[in-house]
Amino acid sequence: MSFNLFNAACGAVAALAVPAAALGLADWVQAGSQRDGLPLAETVEIPPGTFALPRPGQFLVQGRRVPAIVDQVEFSSPIRIMKHLVSRADYRRCVDGGVCKPADAAVSSADADLPVTGVSALDAQAYAAWYSAATGETWRLPTDAEWAFGAAERFVGDPLVEADDPDNPAAAWIRRYRAEAASRRQPDPLPRKRGAYGANANGINDLAGNVWEWTSTCYVRVSLGEDGRSVEHATENCGIVVAEGRHRAYMPGFVRDGKSGACAVDTPPDNLGFRLVLDDAGPPVVARLWRLIRTAVPG
Repeated sequence: MSFNLFNAACGAVAALAVPAAALGLADWVQAGSQRDGLPLAETVEIPPGTFALPRPGQFLVQGRRVPAIVDQVEFSSPIRIMKHLVSRADYRRCVDGGVCKPADAAVSSADADLPVTGVSALDAQAYAAWYSAATGETWRLPTDAEWAFGAAERFVGDPLVEADDPDNPAAAWIRRYRAEAASRRQPDPLPRKRGAYGANANGINDLAGNVWEWTSTCYVRVSLGEDGRSVEHATENCGIVVAEGRHRAYMPGFVRDGKSGACAVDTPPDNLGFRLVLDDAGPPVVARLWRLIRTAVPG
């Protein structure tokens, strides 16, 4: 570490140490918590890695739907994602702050810990901006690839797509029938309490439960060459974004109720909610140290 960088780091620590010495560390942490009234989200760090991921979107060869291209996606840095979905109480703080629109579901003391639902992708982005400003950190919706990487064994993706045979129109009908039959399930319209679906291999709770999760990835319609790999034309539509859950869904960003339609494949989401990713590059040093102290020392 260079001399100047060392001095800067020491200066940041010293700036925090002065009020800590005056109040006592635990008292200072508690005073900060009471001052902003904002609990910090618990996160899970996913180590770097590589995995195979079918691209989201619709893929066509001469107008016939075909399976998506599969990429080897590499994450060279860890991903830090919320362990739990954003709750109704969490979201309500943003509403009370005059930044977020009220969710479709009202909040009572009995259900404040339930995942917030009845929110659009635009609502989720507004919350991320508010929460970033409130914490001094950089929070955002995960990309589809980040969500899939974090979901690990619970990632489903798009339902199996079988290519249509232009010489046999019945093939398309049979394919759709199989997809619908395979996806039939009892509706689960009410969000379940935190932890109801347990943790996955990465320690992230309630993935692929009855609450679908918004991502920041746009819907893409891709025309492929006869080899099924080369891209001849691609149209990106960021008015429609990817939601992940029991399977992939493609929803207009303003939609709050998945059952209202606009899902490209399979059954539509029962509920739409979200969790956020913390960008390591975003937070300033002081905010990072403040977070470390607040989470390490009981208030």
